[in-house]
Amino acid sequence: MALISGALGVPAALYLLLPAKSSRKEEWTEVGDLAQISQKTPEEVVFRRKRKDGWKILNEKTSAWIRRISDKEAVAFAPSCTHLGCAYHWEDKSNTFVCPCHTSAFSPEGKVLMGPAPRSLDQYEVKIDGGKILLGRVIQSGENT
Repeated sequence: MALISGALGVPAALYLLLPAKSSRKEEWTEVGDLAQISQKTPEEVVFRRKRKDGWKILNEKTSAWIRRISDKEAVAFAPSCTHLGCAYHWEDKSNTFVCPCHTSAFSPEGKVLMGPAPRSLDQYEVKIDGGKILLGRVIQSGENT
């Protein structure tokens, strides 16, 4: 009985007590060419990325709103409103991001203009490499408005 308990108990204890596997390298996902993004209006880009969730690596489809600032710089916003996580959209007429759930509005820079949204839009880390847009992790906005 002790042998069976040890055979089952040791792996279970290791699973619970040791941290999940972690990769040491930064994960960057290529999402497109910077030259294909307009400087006038943000564009929603859909892409696939690998995400680590504890012990599992998930391949998921997601999106980002990318705004080209120059030929060498861009900003990318996470696709969810900071109020309740609804998907927002870009409105050319008002030149703002608008959340249809509770009418929060955000500037082209992601700042809250109106809302119940408590903070600016969350952003992806962005790196430009050879004209390609690479996105890293999402950084939660810590700014209160």
